[in-house]
Amino acid sequence: MKKYSNGKSIYLILILIFTVCFNQSAVSAAEKRVTLSMVGDVLLHTPVVKASDDGKGGYDFKPIFKNLKNVIESYDIAIVNQETIPGGKELGISGYPAFNAPYEIGDAIADGGFDIVLHANNHALDRGKKGVVNTLKYWKSKHPLLAVLGMYGNKKDSEKIYVAEKNGIKIAILNYTYGTNGIKPPADMPFAVNYLEKARVEADIKKARRMADFVVVCPHWGTEYNMGISDYQRYWTDIFLKNKVDLVIGAHPHVIEPIEWVKDKKTGHRMLVYYSLGNFVNATAMTGAIGNRYIGGMAEVTIIKEGEDRARVGEYGITALLAHREDKRNGFAVYKLSEYTEKLMSKHQARTVHKGFNLKYCIDICNKVWGGLWK
Repeated sequence: MKKYSNGKSIYLILILIFTVCFNQSAVSAAEKRVTLSMVGDVLLHTPVVKASDDGKGGYDFKPIFKNLKNVIESYDIAIVNQETIPGGKELGISGYPAFNAPYEIGDAIADGGFDIVLHANNHALDRGKKGVVNTLKYWKSKHPLLAVLGMYGNKKDSEKIYVAEKNGIKIAILNYTYGTNGIKPPADMPFAVNYLEKARVEADIKKARRMADFVVVCPHWGTEYNMGISDYQRYWTDIFLKNKVDLVIGAHPHVIEPIEWVKDKKTGHRMLVYYSLGNFVNATAMTGAIGNRYIGGMAEVTIIKEGEDRARVGEYGITALLAHREDKRNGFAVYKLSEYTEKLMSKHQARTVHKGFNLKYCIDICNKVWGGLWK
């Protein structure tokens, strides 16, 4: 073995260290990463609002989000589907079927670590034009750094493609709904809500692909309380795939649905689809086997860009969530299913009507729908 003096040994060690560091820098410069998460529907049924009354004339929804705040904040981009408009007290606080929430729900969402709020859903027009105006005014004045998608106050804004740029990757995010419960947009605001209209959606995706490295579509679609994939979802999945969307994360069914890769046989393009994340928080009607409506998911995706290539999906998965419900002040909170306890389950109000609702039931549902993807 060749021997070196101490001086030469130190010199060679320094060269080795420099080479390793340089190579690591080159790798990190070539590969960029963004972490993205999304949770499902925030449905403020009357019991949720009642339990969040702060006793001082206002509301405090922050306890609902507190268990996941640190997790949500850890992602580069965190998305929430806000199904209830925050139109404020002046419109009258109400639950199903025509929702309207206190402004404080927005404060809790902002405090909870979310970056993007989705508003294209079937309840977007529950309070007509005034509901849209109040909602947008609230977000703009109180939380201007949060991006609000799917609902717009003017035509110019409705035509913009939202692009988030994080860690050197440009990510376009689009949000649409299948409908608004038969309520038409205001006559002078036909642009108020984004609908799943083929020509518009395809044009938006093409524009988004020119502007960004990666395209995400968040559709409000599917069949309520159906844990399978509907023909309507298949129809739109095919449209998204043919137009080379990279990631789809859906909402609306109020229960969880499968996650799968789909591939275009002609182009070879692959797209990851989360069909439904279920509810994030709700207080659904207390009748029947309703336990699956309290199971939700947090989609977790790492987006990777290497060199000049378009970005792609890297690691992905889903964290199972469970929405706790008790008939008391601050009785609603969301937990990771892995951290939920039998003691908490014994207090869950849904058990009074769904006797088979327990931890095993929740785990079995997640296994059935998501297989080995969840944690």
